[in-house]
Amino acid sequence: SWSGGSNQQPSDYRTTPYLLSHCRKNSRTFWSISADFIKQFIPICNGNHLWTLTFCRESVKDKTPMVLLHGFGCGVGLWAQNLEALSQHRPVFALDLLGFGQSTRPLFSTDPQEAESQFVESIEQWRAKVGVKSMILLGHNLGGFLAVSYSIKYPGRVKHILLVEPWGFPESQDTVEDDRPIPVWIKALGAMFSPFNPLAGLRLVGPLGPILVQTLRPDFKRKFSSLFTDNTVPEYIYHLNVQSPSGETAFKNMTGSCGWAKRPMLQRMDQLQPVIPITIIYGSRSSVDSDSGSTIREMRPNSHVDIITIRGAGHYVYADQPEDFNHTVLRVCEKVD
Repeated sequence: SWSGGSNQQPSDYRTTPYLLSHCRKNSRTFWSISADFIKQFIPICNGNHLWTLTFCRESVKDKTPMVLLHGFGCGVGLWAQNLEALSQHRPVFALDLLGFGQSTRPLFSTDPQEAESQFVESIEQWRAKVGVKSMILLGHNLGGFLAVSYSIKYPGRVKHILLVEPWGFPESQDTVEDDRPIPVWIKALGAMFSPFNPLAGLRLVGPLGPILVQTLRPDFKRKFSSLFTDNTVPEYIYHLNVQSPSGETAFKNMTGSCGWAKRPMLQRMDQLQPVIPITIIYGSRSSVDSDSGSTIREMRPNSHVDIITIRGAGHYVYADQPEDFNHTVLRVCEKVD
């Protein structure tokens, strides 16, 4: 069983049986967490549930909690090297976003704005259900995009935003630079695969899926090598994404050509209240363009905007350099009550 936790599962929840058995069977090994925590499905509207891990030590229960929002195609398991350290100083919640991980996989709107709203409202319904009054929102990739979208609509619920390698901020560009146009073959591939969900190939190869993940992304095994030496992490990622592509379809509908957001967040940053501080964390080895961070700082001259680069880290900063990441996040949040 999981360390210290209850496991509440709604009777109407459906998911791949292997995923549930795999996660439970390997939970002690996979998470390598000694702190007590609770794991449960939090019911929200329309019969949906969000899979949630809750860490709340008695000594820090009155501190503002931190809520972790994962990125595209990920789940709470990838915070394995961060949860215990971050929960030493305040309550921490990690949830699988609606349509991802072990959370319910509903039908999302095909309209980008409506799909985004469904994500945001699911987070607000989750917050009200667990009884969190205000929080620190930490989002990676898609989670960062949703953290700001949520904060624009519900500013009174957010004390600080931490954006980790966020997706969806800059506007679409036909060229990266005037003298470096996007190659025609890349545009052709993008057009050819545009009708399909991003991870459709993973499902098409059937039982070869785990091998495909291990072959294409051997770095995931290396990122967690301090915890396990087998293929637990690649298998976890495979089983997260081989299910019904609910959140994945929503993400596709929110995404334009070459991965740009159809509703880029930079266009809406003026709607975010200036009193909400923002910290943006990038990896020094990441291919994500950090110019958005500088743009946000320029757009908010009267607000707190801090940009931090973690050396030796790529896009998955929290897994590439977990100790530096944890220390950085704890330091940033020291002033939050």
